[in-house]
Amino acid sequence: MDQFYKVALVQHPPVFLNISESVNLAIKYIDESVKEGAKLIVFPETWLPGYPVWLDYAPNAGIWDHPPAKALFKILSENSISIGDDHFKILQQKAMDGNCVIVMGSHEKVGRTLYNTIFYFNSDGTYSLHRKLMPTYTERLVWGMGDGSTLATIEHESVKIGGLICWEHWMPLARAAMHDLGEHIHIAQWPMVKDLHHIASRQYAFEAQCFVLAVGCTLTKKEMLDGLHSAISDKKDEIALELINSIPVDDSHLVLNGGSAIINPDTSYLVSPLYDENTIMYESLDLSELSKGNLFLDTNGHYSRPDVFTLKVDTRPKTNVTFEHE
Repeated sequence: MDQFYKVALVQHPPVFLNISESVNLAIKYIDESVKEGAKLIVFPETWLPGYPVWLDYAPNAGIWDHPPAKALFKILSENSISIGDDHFKILQQKAMDGNCVIVMGSHEKVGRTLYNTIFYFNSDGTYSLHRKLMPTYTERLVWGMGDGSTLATIEHESVKIGGLICWEHWMPLARAAMHDLGEHIHIAQWPMVKDLHHIASRQYAFEAQCFVLAVGCTLTKKEMLDGLHSAISDKKDEIALELINSIPVDDSHLVLNGGSAIINPDTSYLVSPLYDENTIMYESLDLSELSKGNLFLDTNGHYSRPDVFTLKVDTRPKTNVTFEHE
């Protein structure tokens, strides 16, 4: 592999819950990043078309049969990406045009269920994905659970790249599985990267002896309302605005405040956390640094004890119904 590998972390808000306009914005940020020479362009958790922050902040988000919550989920579902749809193909093409890897946090629609998904759009036109294994707390109101079939890495210019989503970084066995895959660069997607999230991201960097790109989003309440307004196509769905309006902060308040950073394998910051700012963060990673820490730690090698501990990962896709034909 080349010694240096340039990355870009996009810390901008989407057009909240409007997938078409968010993809248009993504194209703008991808083009900017490619001009800066980035080979890997990373977006935050469910950036497309926005993290469901009402689950954390709207008082009535979890009330059974609540009309605003149902209308909001309907809009989210209508603005989620599906494999092979027009929005998917646009991002696929941008990765080929830019000779880069695009890592897009997305709401993915499979049938009638939504998943929290990392899409890897590769420069050769192929793609890979990872679905969040365990939606956290109130996230279970909107997302299904992924399975072991999407625990994987991709390779670009001989660089191994993988990722986990948010609280998956506190799943020790998920971390162990990913370490076995030998990541050079790990993507830690978060809604925003708070102090607790930085602890998990820095721990991961040291445990895996890899670079970690911790990426989070910025988003104000006004941006949520403006985006939702633009996404409403049926007047009956305007009731969804009630849930966002109920969030007890001023319209200018940053509900998500970024905090993206790039972390060295020794846990130090290559690029320190940046809050309260819309930006694209660039850095060239010196991949020749990766082997230094393995002198004292290789969790899948000389610092493992396979005679004591073993981990079995079931990578078979799980489906509810299987039709068998003679």
